[in-house]
Amino acid sequence: MARILVALSGGVDSAAAAALLVQQGHEVVAAYMKNWVNDENIPGECPWERDIEDALGVCRTLGIELRVVDLIAQYRERVVNYLIEGYRNGSTPNPDVLCNREMKFGVLLDYAREQGFSGVATGHYANRLDVPGEGSYILRGADRNKDQSYFLALMRPEQVAHAIFPVGHITKPEVREIARRFHLPNAEKKDSQGICFIGQVKMSDFLRHYLPDNPGDIVDLQGRVLGQHQGLHLFTMGQRKGHHVASPREGVAYVVVGKDLQKNQLILGYEGEETPGLYARSAIVGSISNTLHPLPERVMAQPRYRTRAVHATCTHLGNNKVQLTFDEPVRALALGQVCAFYAPDADRGECLLGGGFFESVL
Repeated sequence: MARILVALSGGVDSAAAAALLVQQGHEVVAAYMKNWVNDENIPGECPWERDIEDALGVCRTLGIELRVVDLIAQYRERVVNYLIEGYRNGSTPNPDVLCNREMKFGVLLDYAREQGFSGVATGHYANRLDVPGEGSYILRGADRNKDQSYFLALMRPEQVAHAIFPVGHITKPEVREIARRFHLPNAEKKDSQGICFIGQVKMSDFLRHYLPDNPGDIVDLQGRVLGQHQGLHLFTMGQRKGHHVASPREGVAYVVVGKDLQKNQLILGYEGEETPGLYARSAIVGSISNTLHPLPERVMAQPRYRTRAVHATCTHLGNNKVQLTFDEPVRALALGQVCAFYAPDADRGECLLGGGFFESVL
């Protein structure tokens, strides 16, 4: 049996993960990562106090220790600053992916190892495959509707080796049933939909607190002014709503197809593969984190969570960059988004190979 630190968020997934590890006979200690306190009065709910109470209730029920680990300074440095600077520079960052590499399996894993734990367990819907003589891979979760392997795409091999996913082999309904069976107080708690560890705060409100509005023109592909925006950082590629520009074509809406940072212009076009900028056949992905080996010539590339992976040819460019050539056009690629790579063959198609950031769309 192992000594395991469970990252307990206050939600049902990590609570069920802790319960399963206790049932298996491991020495389990829980850690609540205190990453954010909304002391700057950003509109929205920051439920960290409620989450700690829920986590404490779970620990009382299971008879395990809860440690509240203050990581506010590290979270601001590694995640919040990345988020703000990304939007300031016109890209579309993903704080959840970075949070896993830098916080849960970064700072918290370092803490766990220093305290004598063999690894960190989370409530992620993902699995780990250990290959003797080779190392450890991440696999997609059994519940394909909840699979969260995409959010683990930037993890490094040494982090994967110490990651434990107790609920990855079961479905969400089964997780709820486990929580009820162990009489966990948060068995019926709703899933959080907010920014990683920040809570129910609208991204636009969060960004406006740090990035002032910067109004500019909304234009079409011919450069005709259609309206005004309050800041390019409030929009992302492919966005259909929020620009408040009605389309003159009945039944065909305007979507965001580009941003001109120099002119501070938001560019709209119509949905369709023929619209310049909306669909891409190729892209450059850099700052690649590989779980074990260099990417193969053929990969399955997943450009966003909740988007299916597509077959692509991978050409290595050096300097930890690759050029992807997609077998089919891919909609609304945005600079700064994370691309996750999976094995292309049927036998290992659930195997996560790594991930990187879109640096340019060709």
